[in-house]
Amino acid sequence: MQVTNSTWFWLLLLVSAVTSGLLYSYSTKMLTNINLGEISDNSCNEFEVKCSYLLRSTCLNKKIILKRMISVTNYTPNLEEHSPWNRKPCNLSVAHAVQKHDHFKNKFNFSIPVLLWDRLFSRELWNQLDQRDPPYGWQGLSYEVIVSTLNLLNTPTNAHLFEHTMKQHKSCIRCAVVGNGGILNGSRQGQEIDSHDFIFRVNGAVIKGYEKDVGTKTSFYVFSVNTMKNSLISYRKLGFTSVPQGKDLRYIFIPSNNRDYLMLRSAILGMPVPEGRDKGDQNDQELLKGWLARFSFVWTRPQAYFGPEAAASKFKLLHPDFINYLKESFLKSKLIHTKRGHLYIPTTGALMLLTALHTCDQVSAYGFMTSNYFNFSDHYYEHKKKPVVFYMNHDMPMEAILWRNLHNAGIMHLYQR
Repeated sequence: MQVTNSTWFWLLLLVSAVTSGLLYSYSTKMLTNINLGEISDNSCNEFEVKCSYLLRSTCLNKKIILKRMISVTNYTPNLEEHSPWNRKPCNLSVAHAVQKHDHFKNKFNFSIPVLLWDRLFSRELWNQLDQRDPPYGWQGLSYEVIVSTLNLLNTPTNAHLFEHTMKQHKSCIRCAVVGNGGILNGSRQGQEIDSHDFIFRVNGAVIKGYEKDVGTKTSFYVFSVNTMKNSLISYRKLGFTSVPQGKDLRYIFIPSNNRDYLMLRSAILGMPVPEGRDKGDQNDQELLKGWLARFSFVWTRPQAYFGPEAAASKFKLLHPDFINYLKESFLKSKLIHTKRGHLYIPTTGALMLLTALHTCDQVSAYGFMTSNYFNFSDHYYEHKKKPVVFYMNHDMPMEAILWRNLHNAGIMHLYQR
């Protein structure tokens, strides 16, 4: 049988098509299985041989490799450039803005440890902090309770607000610190808040029903046991029925007294609080007496607050030395010099915001007091407008001036309207 030129042409075309299909299938499978993070200069030769028909000498340029992978295989891996951990570097970080400001560069001290954990404890530290009242020290607190609690905070995750891997892969950590001020009601800031890398919330942080105003995400919940329980009582009917929970959520304790250390220890051990005001942390008849009896919920063991998987890695503890530094540098109120000065303590929101300013690269504050606070309700989740309440143990006007000055200095962004 005579094979014509036309027949040879069609046979060659068929072989070419089959070969191309096999090569395409192989390259797609190979590229799909590549761990992009593991491509190194040493592995380039082997990699280049495997896909030389596509990449040739482009192996050393990872970005070009990735672009060609996508264009040839239509495969969309989890690229670093699309990861929230790899946004552009900060145009101006908190630390840089501080150094440029004549006043605040003498106020900030980024070398003071923010968190307290096992390896920072010593007898010398005990002797030092035993001279100051909580939350600035340990005067009047139990040595055994302090030591036994800190012994449980013994991993690097307890030492830093952000885990090491986060800092490695993120050139600019952007944080939203969300207070509970009425200015957020109708603000429609929820999407912007959630766009940040980390979101801090405090005390009675109601989310359900206010997602468009305050967002949905929570990375850190900041509290003392006193403010947490008071919030569960005071704002229960307004929607704060439980403490935020989540697999990736972390809890930041403000150690205001012995009960914070006891609660933290019990939460990690998965047992009821063994002593003190929160003993048993269940069926507290004293707490439920009188006007509190109208609340139907009953205290349960700490897992009910923080979830069933409340491992030590979920908890952070603000260092009393750090809290004392914040008071001396930023929050030294004139109230201290009055006859009720011993009652003065910075607000939980103030400690939360200043913690973020000492750990994040960029900070935006929402729901904090502004100069026109009287235009808004006390909290964003109140159904009817209520005037802002000023407590004798806080100096909220002083804090409001501080937020305004930090905003004007370009050190943080303060949401205003």
